[in-house]
This record gives sequence, structure tokens and C-alpha cells, in this order.
Amino acid sequence: MKPRKKERIRKQLLKVSKERKKEMEKKKSLRRAGVLLPVSSLPSDCGIGTLGAGAYAFIDWLSSANMKIWQVLPLLPTGYGDSPYQSCASNALNPYFIDFALLEKDGLLERADWEDIEWCEDIRRVDYGKQFACKTHVLKKAYARFDKTNENWLAFLKEGKYNDYALFMTLKTKFSYAPWTDWPEPYKNCEGKGLEEYIEENAEEIGFWLFTQYIFLKQWNALRAYAKERGVSIMGDMPIYVSADSVETWKYRRQLFALDKEGNLSMRAGVPPDAFSEDGQLWGNPVYDWAKMKKDKYAWWKERIQYAFSLFDMVRIDHFRAFDRFYAIPDGAETAKEGEWLDGPKAELFKGMKKYSIVAEDLGTIDDGVRKLMEDTGFPGMKVFEFAFDGNPENEYLPIYYEKNCVAYTGTHDNDTLRSFLEEMPKMERKEFEKELEKQCLALDSPYVVETIEDECKSIMELLLASNADTVIFPMHDIAVFGEEARLNAPSTVSAQNWTFRFVERDFGQKKAAWLQSLTQLYKR
Repeated sequence: MKPRKKERIRKQLLKVSKERKKEMEKKKSLRRAGVLLPVSSLPSDCGIGTLGAGAYAFIDWLSSANMKIWQVLPLLPTGYGDSPYQSCASNALNPYFIDFALLEKDGLLERADWEDIEWCEDIRRVDYGKQFACKTHVLKKAYARFDKTNENWLAFLKEGKYNDYALFMTLKTKFSYAPWTDWPEPYKNCEGKGLEEYIEENAEEIGFWLFTQYIFLKQWNALRAYAKERGVSIMGDMPIYVSADSVETWKYRRQLFALDKEGNLSMRAGVPPDAFSEDGQLWGNPVYDWAKMKKDKYAWWKERIQYAFSLFDMVRIDHFRAFDRFYAIPDGAETAKEGEWLDGPKAELFKGMKKYSIVAEDLGTIDDGVRKLMEDTGFPGMKVFEFAFDGNPENEYLPIYYEKNCVAYTGTHDNDTLRSFLEEMPKMERKEFEKELEKQCLALDSPYVVETIEDECKSIMELLLASNADTVIFPMHDIAVFGEEARLNAPSTVSAQNWTFRFVERDFGQKKAAWLQSLTQLYKR
């Protein structure tokens, strides 16, 4: 072979080698892991997690553990049953998460304004009643000291993004937190001269609610910038539906929701009867009128998603299957048995959204329509380990079947903790489970250690890290190997246990971080 030709081939091979190396590095960079921890569960001295020191310390801990994602629950103001999925506004931010110590640094509070308040009886539980009674009172002191000529504040007011929420909350206070459907005119229908006069007369109170959003954003943006510096992306959570008692149903019901001839909400969301629920589930949220929304090319939804990505790096969309078909139940029905399946917008809504890092919650009953929706959008779905053991050897939630384009979880906010899942398993099922777990570990070349419950939980987490899934998320309560007491939510129940569990500083620790860091290195995450 001539030297010149030989050199040309050598250069071509070198180029291919470099491109291959880049591709491998790119693939490697897609493999990552993270932690699910609601802001409310962070350690703090104000009875609930905030955007202050506890959040910054958690980001440091994530970084030291090589956990590249912090997944949070919705940051929305909580509603019925203290659930962040039942909020009074789809774009508002929960004032409970505002950090007082940061406001003290800004000169807006003095420590005496809040330190003597008994925020909770149990450091492990959020007392939402106390938050409701005391948080607003303290924040109003900060608002009284706030410089209302501040240029950033004036620019924020000009933008007007939270005006509807601020007015809604002012009226909520006026009418003792009654649902808007019980308000008198002109407030009920959000129109008329009387409402305009009310807005002028109550500018100070409306300004206060706007202030809560301004301060939240200021603290959140600083925290998010810090997370970025530390190599941590934040994944938000978007409920698909809004509450029946919300800004959206009050002001925009004619544009967004299914209505009857009198203009009242006519259909509610839920799920049909199944093996777990004889009557199905009646959620009560109003369903969207997708035909109306299509006329303006789903502008409200697109704006909502765009707004979410102004707050987060990634967003999980809840109950994603409803974009294919959704279950609608007539208003006033006693059970979900009276409902029917109706078509959603399908992938049309998500055209032009490839740039967004969306995770689709595709759990539950999945049919061909949902599979096509997932394929058309290309969004990663979810795989939950706790759903894998129904006796089917080809269950798609078994780790050996995880595809690359998915997010794998031990459990979600709606699942039992991993420890409790194992402890509550009947003895005969436990034997079969351990046989299957051993097979999974062998197949993925992952250690199988079950001497103690802690060992078994760690083996399961390592198994998920060894899987093909690009992204793996562990709830913090599973990393801490906590039991039933740490469960975040039991679906279809309202109790003092739901949405209230909190962590304390000692629950984290560098031993756990070092363990996770070593495993993420081992499995190239």
C-alpha cells in the first residue's frame, strides 16, 4: 500500500474512532441518577421545608452523592387534603416554602417575628393548620417593610403573571375561604364594575399576594442557580388537572372546560372500576374541552408548559395517558361507574416540544393508544419496581426489561416505601419475590444480598442502577431505608399522614452519599 493512501486510511480510522468516542461519551452522559424529595420534606426550623439553608444543604449532599437530579412534587399552594395536586391555581407558588432567614438577610424580617412560634408538635410532620394560621401573618410583616419602589418589583408587577391568583386569594380571604361557586355577584363570575371597584379598594391586599410570588421566585431562582453550579438538575411535577375550586375554573371556565348549557362544569375526571376499586375513582377535577382548546392550538397548555420550564430543567407530567383518552364522569354522579372514555388531543398538543425534557407518567392501564402517544412524542415513560411482581415473568416493570428511554423508580410518592413494601409482603409471595429478585440480579450482574432488610433494599437500588434505564430516581425515604411511617401519600385517602413526612439533618449523612457516589461511578451514571 502506498504511504499516502495508508496515511489517508489512518486519518479516516482516527476520525471514526474519535466520533465513536464522542458518541460513547454522549451515551454515558445520558445515564444518570437522582432523588425524589418534596420541598415540604426538607429540614427547617419553621415546621415545613423551605428554599433556605436546608435546600442548599440538600443540593450539596446530592452533588457529593453524584445524584444529578432533584425531583420535587408540585410547588403549587396545597389544597384539599393538603395535596399539592389539588391547588387553587395552576401557576402559583406555595408561600409556605418561603424562607424566613433569607428574608431576615434582606432586612424584611427580624428573628423575633417567627422564632417563638410553635410550628409543629412533631418534627417529623408538617402541621398545615399551623402553616395556614401563622405563615401569612409573618409574611405580611415582611411586606410592610418591603420597598415598593424597587425596580425589580415594578417590572414584576408590569408582567402581571400572577394577577389572577392574587385577586382570587384576596377574594378567598374576604369570603372566609368558601369556594368561588358560593361567592355573590359580581365576584362569582369575575366581571362587572363592582369587581373593578373592589380591585381598586383592595390594592394593598392584592399586592401582598403578589409579593409572596415575587419573593418565592427570587428565592427559587437563586436556589436553582446554585443547583446548576453544583451539577444538579431540578425536575418539577405538573398535575394534568386543576382543582374545581381554582383560578382557572373561576375565570377561564368558558375557554378551558367542559360546560353544560348554563355554563356550569359538566364533567369530572376519574378512573373506571377495576380490580382494586369496584366503583372506580371519582376525583372531582373538571375535565378539559379539548375541541375548544384546539381552536387556538392549545395556547393555554403550551403557555403552561413553557412556564413550567422557566422554573425547572425537567418536568414530569402526571396522568399522561389522559392526553390520549380520558375518563369523564357526569357532574353529580355518585360513582365513577357512570363515566365514559373520551378522546384527548393525542400527540398534536406536543408538536414542537422536543426541546423540552418531559417525563410522561404513563402508569396504570396502558393500551395501544397510550403506547402510540408515547412513541409519537418520544418522551421517556416511568418504570416502577414495586409494580413488577404480579407473577408475570415478562412484566415490563422488571429491571431486565427496562429500555434506555425511561425513568426507573423503586417507588413514587404514591407508593409504599421500599422497606414497608418488603415487610408487608405475605410470606409465600416473599419467597417467590426473592427468587425473581435473584434472577434479576444475576441477569444484570448486580449483587444479591438479602441478609437484612437494609441489605435487600440496597440490592434493589443497585439493581436499578445496573439496569438499562437512562435515568434512575430513588425517593429519599428509600435511600434512608425508612418504613411505613415515611410514606408520602396513600392514594384515595385523606389523613394526617399524607404529604406531611419530614426529614431531619441526620437522615442524610456522608456514608449514604459515598455509597451512592461509588455505585453511580460503577454503573457509569
